[in-house]
Formats: sequence, structure tokens, C-alpha cells
Amino acid sequence: MVLEMLNPMHYNITSMVPEAVPLATMPILLLTGFLLFIWNYEDTSSIPGPGYCMGIGPLISHCRFLWMGIGSACNYYNKMYGEFMRVWICGEETLIISKSSSMFHVMKHNHYISRFGSKLGLQFVGMHENGIIFNNNPALWKVVRPFFIKALTGPGLVHMVTICAESVGRHLDRLEEVKNASGFVDVLTLMRRVMLDASNMLFLRIPLDENAIVVKIQGYFDAWQALLFKPDIFFKISWLYKKYEKSVKDLKDAIDVLTEEKRHRISTADKLEDCMDFATELIFAEKRGDLTRENVNQCILEMLIAAPDTMSVSVLFLLFLIAEHPKVEEAIMKEIQTVVGERDIRIDDIQKLKVVENAIYESMRYQPVVDLVMRKALQDDVIDGYPVKKGTNIILNIGRMHRLEFFPKPNEFTLENFAKNVPYRYFQPFGFGPRSCVGKYIAMVMMKVILVTLLKRFHVQTLQSQEACIEKMQKTNDLAVHPNENTNLLNMIFIPRNSDTGLEP
Repeated sequence: MVLEMLNPMHYNITSMVPEAVPLATMPILLLTGFLLFIWNYEDTSSIPGPGYCMGIGPLISHCRFLWMGIGSACNYYNKMYGEFMRVWICGEETLIISKSSSMFHVMKHNHYISRFGSKLGLQFVGMHENGIIFNNNPALWKVVRPFFIKALTGPGLVHMVTICAESVGRHLDRLEEVKNASGFVDVLTLMRRVMLDASNMLFLRIPLDENAIVVKIQGYFDAWQALLFKPDIFFKISWLYKKYEKSVKDLKDAIDVLTEEKRHRISTADKLEDCMDFATELIFAEKRGDLTRENVNQCILEMLIAAPDTMSVSVLFLLFLIAEHPKVEEAIMKEIQTVVGERDIRIDDIQKLKVVENAIYESMRYQPVVDLVMRKALQDDVIDGYPVKKGTNIILNIGRMHRLEFFPKPNEFTLENFAKNVPYRYFQPFGFGPRSCVGKYIAMVMMKVILVTLLKRFHVQTLQSQEACIEKMQKTNDLAVHPNENTNLLNMIFIPRNSDTGLEP
């Protein structure tokens, strides 16, 4: 029996090889080919960037954004791979651009008006297809934008000069409220209160608790920043997002209460013209069926948080830089005395304050607060020779571009950088084009009014510490650049000026 089994006539082992080998190796060959395809995935893109590496590349790049913060990660990747490069965020291909010609192309075209971010994260904070800041539905964004434009330009911009000057004056009269035991001024809290008060007086006009709302705005911003790029699985684990849920709810509930009070006042007003403002226009649109109640409340929330959220930090950085550069302060004070004198600032002074304007611009260039812009391609395109597919995410690293191109002394804070007219393609603190910052004009008006009104009354000094300077200040660069607020080094000394000379006593 054994001999029969070994007999070639019954058991021809050589005849089995051609049949057995292909069956055994086929799965291995297919798997090897698939892995080689994935491994070489990055070869399909001509844009510089980290490799795909079997999906490890996208995972690492996303984790880097979560770990380092959006702004810091963008600077890291541009420095590593160049001014036009590609990574992945939430598994989606994302371009990071710090090249002026490419930025100009993106900003000016209508097919880049959408933004991007975690859908669940934006839903969590109420921004998904609501409001204006991160509304990534172009059709819905176009519906609300006119309400913001009307409120932030024309008569609203003119009225803001008086409203803002009066608010600064009231808060400076109550400066003790934001001083610590040593007499140092908490400038960031002061600016946040001023800007919330001015925004409320122009856009909503309902009495509110400034201190409480300012704290809630900080919590809301922290949640928005933290959740923007979180993966979907994060929102399935309640203990991970619970603290952010409370922060968002606290502010939204407060705004809902204020908005309901506004609705009540409109319904009981004898003359509707006495109630007309940004919030009233939105509420009327809701009654017409043009906007949902949720969208109206979100628009009002965003209008109230915009200035306290970012502009207050911009003014803080500017005051620190002025304190560190006495010649800049001297030039500003000379212009204030020439243009404004002893009276209050007026709307016709705004365009004449060129030194003040250049100081603000140079501060925003040298130490920006919002130094990136996020967009999404709505159609296939080519940017500076690189193919860009529809749906590609884009981050414009404006802060880095401002340090790389055009300016004669890019790494110094000096008014020389704006001694000559700067082509707008090289300086974009507010962006431009169809989705530029809708509040850019009123923001400049508010910063000029605040700076003039404050510096007419006080000379500002930083604390006598090597760390109390803008360059050594601890900051995080995520969705925006913010200083570490867990320190007293952000406080400043306000020294009253001689009312006749505008100089220190």
C-alpha cells in the first residue's frame, strides 16, 4: 500500500507544483501589491509634504495639530517642507500655504469661500451652518453676511467712534475694578469689558453683566478651539467633552436670555425705529421666515464675542510693544496732540491718524493674534502650478508670510516697515476678497479710538521683569495666538499724564 502511494503513477508530486503554488501565493501577492500601493500613495501628489506610509502619515499630522495647536503646527510644516505643502487633517488632504501669490489666488476667488472643520465640533458650538465665522455652507453664509455688513459699515461704523470712546472713558474712570493689590492693571480684562460693552451698545442694546459674560466668552472660545479638529470618536465619549459642553451651554444660555429680552422689547415698543439695530434686523428676518431662531441667536452671539475674543488680545500686544518702544509712543503722542488735541476723538480724525494706524498694522504683523485663514476648495483648480482638487482643505499661514516677504525689517517691530505703502497682497491681517473679515473696518476704528483715548490719559509701562515683554511672553498658537493668562506678567502700570502737555508728570 505504501509502495503504491509512492509510485509515480499514483502520486506524481511534480504535477502538483503548478497547481498548488499559485493558489498559495496569490493572496500573498495581492496583499503585497496592496501594501506597496498604499506605501507609495504619496507619489500621486506633486505637492511637498510628509509621506502617507500606510496611513501613518495622516495620523501623525492630525495628532500634531491636536498636540501643537493649529498655528504652531502650520509653522512647523511650512518650515519643514516649504511655503506650499500638503498634510492631512481628519483624514482629509490639507494644504498649508505661506506664499503671497498663492494666498492672493485663494482669497480673491469665489470658489474658496467655504471653511472647514469637524462637523460634530462645529455643531457642538453652534457654528455648523449657522452664524458667519465658521459657517461652511456658502448658500446660508451668503444669507447672513449682509446683516453683518450693514451693521459694521456706514452709520454703524460712524456711531462706533462715539460709543467706543465713551465706553473707554467709563472703564478708565473705574480702573480700580481691574487693578490688583499692587496697583497693576489687568489690561486684558479691561479691554474685553470695553469691547463687549461697545459691541452691546451698538448691536444689541440690552443691559448685561460684563464680567460674567467675559468669563463665559473665554470658556466658549476655549471649547471652540479645542473641538474644531477633534475626530468623530471624541464626541462618542461623554467624559471627554463634558467640560466643553458646559462652557458652550453657559454662553449660549446667557445670549438666549438677552435675545429673548430683545424680542420682548421689540414686541412692546411704541416706535420700532427706536429699536432698530443689528439684533432687531435679525429678529425681523426670523419673523419673515428668512432665518431660523437658532441662526439668529448664533449671529448675535458671534457679533458679541468677536471683539472681546481677538481684538482685546491685539490691543494688549500693541500696548506691550508701545511700552517697549518709547520712540513709537513719542511719535503716536505727537500725532494725537496734532490731530485730536484735548477734545474727544471724532470720526473725521480716523483717517488722519496715520502713525496710529501704522503702529496698529505693525503690531498685527509682528505679533498677530489671528495669523491663519481656513478655506475649502469648492472646485478643481491650479494654484501656482499645483493641482488642487475639489474638497481640498486650505490653511493660509498669513503670520508666516508677513515675516517672509516684502518688509525691510521683518523680524523687528518698527514703523519703518510701513513707511511706504505696502501692497495689499503682502499684508493681509483681515484677509480680502469675498470672504474677508466683515468687521475689518470697524475693528480698525475701535482700535484707533481705544488707543487714542487711553494714551491721552495714561502712559503705559510693563512690569520690571525680563519676561514681561512680547517676545518672551508665554503664548499658545492654536486657532488664534493667546497669551498665557495664568501669570501676573500680563498686567501693566498706567501712569496718569499731565493733561496740558500729554506727557508724564
